[in-house]
Amino acid sequence: MKITVSGIQKEYAEGLTVEQLILTEKVENPLYVTVTINIEFIKREYFGKTIINDGDVIEFLYFMGGGC
Repeated sequence: MKITVSGIQKEYAEGLTVEQLILTEKVENPLYVTVTINIEFIKREYFGKTIINDGDVIEFLYFMGGGC
């Protein structure tokens, strides 16, 4: 299947979960990453259960606090 990960089209085997993708892509700080599939946020507790489908667009996001 073909998916887009952080703006880059890639090919992966069918049945890939979000959790497996995070490991495969060697995401920095996986405990703090937020994931969207087709602009929909995926809850962390569903990372291991959410199957990625052909044509999906996945983004890894990190929210940073700050202020002045």
